[in-house]
Amino acid sequence: MIILGIDPGYAIVGFGAVEYNGYHFKMLEYGAITTQAGVLFELRLNDIYDQMCELITRFKPDALSIERLYFSNNQKTGIDVAQARGVILLAAVKAGIPIYEYTPLQVKQSIVGYGKAEKKQVMEMTKMFLHLEAVPKPDDAADALAIAICHAHSASSKMPRFRTSVR
Repeated sequence: MIILGIDPGYAIVGFGAVEYNGYHFKMLEYGAITTQAGVLFELRLNDIYDQMCELITRFKPDALSIERLYFSNNQKTGIDVAQARGVILLAAVKAGIPIYEYTPLQVKQSIVGYGKAEKKQVMEMTKMFLHLEAVPKPDDAADALAIAICHAHSASSKMPRFRTSVR
């Protein structure tokens, strides 16, 4: 199974493509889609959509796992991230890829075994699961890989997850 993990954003969208087969992980690629500040927001969204379509074409994932959005202090930032997340989901839906959403708590629980784990612990365990020499950079890419690993762990378990229907 090939999983494309996504850490949504509008300035930086982290991605991580992972192959999971019989409890073994193989990291295929990770990185970030970046958009330039000062560019019209709708053009930034278009860039994110186009680059997501390119990633989907390149990896042909069996599933897209994405962090479930939650609002913190800055609602404007949250709304902008939600719009970026929308074009990411649109790219997956148009490609017929099942979408699975995970909360940060679910990702931490899956990776570290503790839902209130520190970010550093999640990063170190992600590195260990994927047999990497260093924690992936940028952090958004490392988060995306953790989200992909979370889906691999939960795909065959009874762990609750949110799935968006695909026609």
